[in-house]
Amino acid sequence: MPTQQTIELYGEAIIQIATQTGTGTGFYVKEFDVIVTNNHVVDGNAEVTIKGKLFDKTLSRVWYTDRKHDLAFLQPPSGAALAEIKLGHYEELRDGEEVVAIGHPFGLNYTATQGVISKVDRIRDGLKFIQIDAAINPGNSGGPLVNDKGEIIGVNSFIIRGGDNLGFALPVNYLRTALQLYQPNKGTPGTRCASCDFLVTPTNIDSGKYCPSCGTEVKLPELPEKEIELVGVPKTIESILKELGKDIKLARNGVNNWEVEEGSAKIKITYNPDNFFITGDAYLCQMPNDITKIKPLYQFLLEQNYSLKGLVISCTGQNIVLSCILYDLDLSLENGKEQFQVLFKKADEYDDLLKTNFGCVDRLVEK
Repeated sequence: MPTQQTIELYGEAIIQIATQTGTGTGFYVKEFDVIVTNNHVVDGNAEVTIKGKLFDKTLSRVWYTDRKHDLAFLQPPSGAALAEIKLGHYEELRDGEEVVAIGHPFGLNYTATQGVISKVDRIRDGLKFIQIDAAINPGNSGGPLVNDKGEIIGVNSFIIRGGDNLGFALPVNYLRTALQLYQPNKGTPGTRCASCDFLVTPTNIDSGKYCPSCGTEVKLPELPEKEIELVGVPKTIESILKELGKDIKLARNGVNNWEVEEGSAKIKITYNPDNFFITGDAYLCQMPNDITKIKPLYQFLLEQNYSLKGLVISCTGQNIVLSCILYDLDLSLENGKEQFQVLFKKADEYDDLLKTNFGCVDRLVEK
């Protein structure tokens, strides 16, 4: 299958995954009706946020975890007709075969990198891994490794830091075994014992935390009675967003990052503890195509900056961005709520006004 056709097919099966602590990639396997990713991507969470080309950001239940093979299975979104992709066969692979790794490295959505299999059966920690030279980076974890037939032959799992394109994928035979093992228990929390490979479920777990087969301590992916709360500035930011009616779980976009929408504007909130600032950037529309309207637009933006309090409106490339900056030691629930409320309100107002009065165009959005 040509690379372009492979990328088009997988675009509607690749899933973006985010937790409080990071982001990663997953992919939908229709045969088993689950989303597959790495265990380290879900990072002990029983619920994560997912987003795909065919559905908006939503919450997804983590049903199965497997620490030894670094696998996790998630609930797919309801009502989305995700593309059907096939599992390949590990025993048919040969060194030197061309492969494509697909994922979301560094937040760059739907990135595909080409390479070859450097070694089919590299042994690490008692398991076989497919060593590849296709570039994979943070955010690629949990994404599919695809052969020239368009079949999944592995799950991109880790890299050797400091190496030159030294990537490793868990072979599809391990994935298929895990899928078949869990399938009879679909819709029930399950974890695979890292010591004996026994599938532990709520019906067979010993004393609530031990594998009934070998006695190793295990942890099922069960929703906590009370969600673990953040502390410090991140906790205050989430309290502010909640007060403003935003869904906190859906807003989370990795460590110290949140993303919400207000009308047609998208607002990204970031806390950088190294420089002590919280920034709120509302991405509005883009510059007009009619060059005769650019000069009056600049004049208007300068006038607005003169009159705005606590906000700055700027042009970054073609994007028009409304921003606010808060010092973390000055942040409180009251002043943060007031500041972000103004930002959200003005962002929606400016987005409409700039399109109507100056011919600004909708911002480009990755699909």
